[in-house]
Parts: sequence; structure tokens; C-alpha cells
Amino acid sequence: MAEGQPHLSIQMSDSSTNGIPSRKQSSPDAVGRGGSVLTFHNICYHVKVKTGFLCCKKTADKEVLRGVNGIMRPGLNAILGPTGSGKSSLLDILAARKDPHGLSGDILINGGPQPANFKCTSGYVVQDDVVMGTLTVRENLKFSAALRLPKSVKEQEKNERVNQIIKELGLSKVADSKVGTQFTRGVSGGERKRTNIGMELITDPAILFLDEPTTGLDASTANAVLLLLKRMAKQGKTIIFSIHQPRYSIFRLFDNLTLLAAGRVLYHGPAQHAIEYFRTIGYECEPYNNPADFFLDIINGDSTAVAMSKTDETNTESIEERTEYDKTLAEKLAEKYSNSAYFQETKAVLENISLGNKKKTKAVFRQITYVNSFLHQLKWVSKRTFKNLVGNPQASIAQVCVTALLGLVVGAIFFGLKEDSAGLQNRVGAMFFLTTNQCFSSISAIELFVVEKKIFIHEYISGYYRTSAYFISKLMADLIPMRTIPSIIFTCIIYFMLGLKPTVEAFFTMMFTLMMVSYTATSMALAIAAGQSVVAVANLLMTIAFVFMIIFSGLLVNLTSIMSWLSWLKYFSIPRYGMTALQINELTGLNFCGSGNNTNLISHDNRQQISPPWCTGDEYLKNQGIDASSWGLWQNHLALACMTVIFLTIAYLKLHFMKKFS
Repeated sequence: MAEGQPHLSIQMSDSSTNGIPSRKQSSPDAVGRGGSVLTFHNICYHVKVKTGFLCCKKTADKEVLRGVNGIMRPGLNAILGPTGSGKSSLLDILAARKDPHGLSGDILINGGPQPANFKCTSGYVVQDDVVMGTLTVRENLKFSAALRLPKSVKEQEKNERVNQIIKELGLSKVADSKVGTQFTRGVSGGERKRTNIGMELITDPAILFLDEPTTGLDASTANAVLLLLKRMAKQGKTIIFSIHQPRYSIFRLFDNLTLLAAGRVLYHGPAQHAIEYFRTIGYECEPYNNPADFFLDIINGDSTAVAMSKTDETNTESIEERTEYDKTLAEKLAEKYSNSAYFQETKAVLENISLGNKKKTKAVFRQITYVNSFLHQLKWVSKRTFKNLVGNPQASIAQVCVTALLGLVVGAIFFGLKEDSAGLQNRVGAMFFLTTNQCFSSISAIELFVVEKKIFIHEYISGYYRTSAYFISKLMADLIPMRTIPSIIFTCIIYFMLGLKPTVEAFFTMMFTLMMVSYTATSMALAIAAGQSVVAVANLLMTIAFVFMIIFSGLLVNLTSIMSWLSWLKYFSIPRYGMTALQINELTGLNFCGSGNNTNLISHDNRQQISPPWCTGDEYLKNQGIDASSWGLWQNHLALACMTVIFLTIAYLKLHFMKKFS
């Protein structure tokens, strides 16, 4: 061993499980623990990136990770590195949550192949909170328990498990408090993060992954979260997490450190040996300097504590040359590590493990298993969705109130329609407004999938529920209360204020028509928004689509006069079907010329009397090219139903085949 090189406390044992030797940890509390050991062998990862603009775009191959090896034992295993170093990619690969395209290498659990459903059996806490803010801490944990624990586990046992986790995580005081949303104040940031961790601890996973667990937390709260993880690690859990720039009080909790830069490993071993390792290759940490800051300074080439080692072959380089950071510096540091005793002994352990596992573990990432039936999943996801709806009155109650107010305003504008030419015009105008309003009010459905996209992806990958259960539950929670109830309110207010055809059949036909228009427009919104990440983009697409549909609705232009090569577009207009059905329902059988059918209109200059162009509603419908028969009415409803089914199918398929890996 080279002079000054620290001795590695790696001991080969004949009694090791699956060929994995026991390593004496730097922390005395870590000695003698059992638990899952994760090893990764020669991990390489490449992605395709597009460069250029529009027609000049080119696809290039970007190397994210190269030749990454290591061992993660029970304890706190930190992956540290600057932005773009590949630490999050490595974490996702180890957790089986990365797109396997461009990935090579093997990942073993206790010396054996990584299970195909590893992502469902391990725990993964994402960087962004994925708990439902309108639910309490306890309700979120009970949701996880209901879907991630088998149905064979009794309800009482699940509740006991939830209570145990609440106590362990120190959440007893806020257990029945709402997590909080952008509209309502909830628990603190640290309590929210602990709730996220609790969601993953429900299944008591042997390995827990965390992506930047301290992001968005103040120093004190971040320290409290890491102390919690340290206590869990002492109980035998293997905790693997990425972290950017921890304070010293957090760094000293680490058992194992993996330092990355430019996709290469610069150090992998006991965290408390890292300073000594860098000292041996020529980098001296100043007194009272935070080791994590010191390592990042070295990687970035701007360390003020660089001291040339006398045995370093680069001692002829100037300080200025060594402080210029580029990929070459990362390569040099990676080479130094590959020649160190740390890497050689780690490599020996990995080779020993590989000899006992001849089966390759590539491409097993996509399998997802469920411990509960579809109906059980549908029950709990629907229950949570309705709770979320009730707990977020800003959206639900506000829409009902706006609908009622708008109904009163429209009713006042078109109040008391008469059977004359003005009454005909006002009737058609009111129907146009009703169908147009139903379409544009459905744009709010865009947020149904976009806002919860991160939650859906995380819970789907973790095996909470099937895509179909989530999709149906969201439809039930949106279509029934948010689309049906406003349509009923709208009809009840406007129908009688306008004085439309006084028959029960006509009343319910109008109500049903408005519902169908709303359902179809909502389905279209879901089809466009599914898979989108930005609400504004989906909003723009919906608005453009509805503007063109309104042009072909039948009011702004007579559809019979449109040129044949454009007329086919009317078949894609949702407002057209709704407005046509409403006109047939209301205008059929009405007379707009008085009892004698000879009432004349006076022109604006009072000099010339002209007769109304249509004396009956049937004549008006015929002029518009509308079939006024009963089949003509219901074929519009049938068309809306078919469009609804098509749009919902598209939305489901987009959700199902949406990229769910990072």
C-alpha cells in the first residue's frame, strides 16, 4: 500500500452471505447489523439528446454515467456531486426507475438478481412532495397502507402500522392535520417530508431511496430529517440518497459516500475516510471547512485549500492550470480513484459477488405488480379523489356559484322570450351561448391530470394502483359533480326564466343535451391534457380547437353555404351537435308570425314593410339544413356520445403509454 494511504477496513469472511463480505463501518453504531446489500457493477448510461432548432435538429449521444461500481450496505449511503454529475441518474438506476434504454451493467440485491418488481417492493421518496395536500397526514398514510399492503392484512393491523409510523416519525401532534395546499396552510416542510417518508415505510422496505431529501428545507429541518434517517439506518435499513451540498452536521452522519463528477466515480467508501483519501492525492482540507464544500470545490477546480502532494505526478502543474475545471479534471480524479486501494478492494468484492451470479439482470425494470384487486384500488382511489374534491372548495364550490350567477345573468338578458322574429333570434342566440359556455367551462378539466401528474407517476410505478383504476376514479370525481351538477343548475335557472317550450320532455331533453356537450368537451380536454406537463400548453390547444369548432356551430355561418372541401369540418364541431339538438328540441312546432301567419316587420327607416323570412321553427331548421325529426334530434346525442368515447379512449391510452420513467 502506498505511503500515507489510509487502511481500508474491508474484511473478507468465509461466512458472508451470498458471497458478500462484511465491512466495518466508520460509525461504530453500524457494526454488526444485518440487512439488504445492494451492489452495482460497471453501470454505464447514455441518453439521446436533440440539439439545434426545428429542421436543423440533430440527435447526439450523451454519456451520463461511465463505469460506475459500488456497494451500498445497511446505513446511510450518500451520493454526492455537483449539478449535472449524474447523482440523480445513478439513484434512479439503482431504484429501477430509469428508462432502461441506453443502460448497461448489473445491479444485485444480496448477491442475487434484482427482482423484476423491485420498484414496487423498495421505498422511493421523490424530491418533490407527492402527498395529497387536502388530506390529513393520517389519511395519506392510510391510503398507502390500503393499497400497498395485501388485502389479507386486516384493517386493524393496517391502522396499527399507520399509528406506529406516525409515532416513529414524530408526527403525532399533526397526525390529523391537513398536509396543506397552495390555498390552505398545512403542516411544516419537515413534517411534510416526514409524511412522504412515512408513505414509503408502510411496506417496511429493506432499502429506501431518497432523491435530495433536504431540498427546500431550512438547515435545522434538514438536519432533523437526516437524524430521522440515521435512526432508521441503525435499525438495519439500507438508505441510499442523493444530496447536493449538506452542512457538516449532516455530513458526519453518513456511513458511506459516493462522490460523482461528470458521470465518473471520484470516491466510494466510508464517508469519514474521504478527507484522508483526498489528502493522499494532494488536496488538503482546511481546518473548520465543511468536507462536503471541500469536495465540491475540488471537483469545480476552485478550491482554495489545494495542496500539492509530494508524491503526486502532477506536481509540476501550476495552481492556475489545476484550478481550471473541465471534464479533464474529473477524468484525472476518476483515474486516481481507480488506482487507489479503495477501488481495488471494492472491485475484488464485486468480482467475488459476480462469480456467484451468472444470470444477467438487464431489462427487468418495467414489471409492476399489485397486491390488491382492481375493485379495491378503484374504491380507495375514488375515495381519495372525492375527499380531495370536497377538501378543495375553491374549485368545486366556486364553479357551482359561478354557474348559478351566470345562469341568472343570461336569464335576465333573454328573459321572457316571445314567439316573434325577435324571439326566434334570441332563442338561437341563447342556445349558441349555452353550448359555447359548456365547452369553455370544460377547459378546467385540463388540470385533472396535469396537476397530479407527478403523484400519478410515482404511485403507479410504486404499485399503488393500475392506470385504469386511477382513470375511472378521476372520471367519476370530475364528470359527475363538476359537469353534471352545473348543467342541472344551468338548465333549471335558464329554462324557466327564458320561458322555453313548457313541456317536461323538452326540459329534460335540454338538460341532457347540455350534459352531453359538457361530457364531450371535458373528454376532449382530457385527451389533449393527458401526458402534458404544462397547463398553459394544453389550455392553448383547447382554446384554438374550440374557436374553430364555434365557427362551424351553425350560427356564425350557414353550414349549407360552406364550400364542400371545407364543409366536412362541421362533423368535428362539438357545439354544432349541441346547438342543433337544442334548436330541434325548442323550435319544432313553434310559430313566429302570429296566429294569422302574416305579421310583418317594419324596417329601420319605417318606410318599407317586410315579412319575416321564416314563420315557423320548422322552416328555420329546414333553411339551416337541420333534420327536425326525432331521429335528427337523437343522432346529435349519439354523435356526442361517440366523440366522448373516442376522446376518453385517447386520454386513457395516452396515460397508459405515457413515459413513466425519468
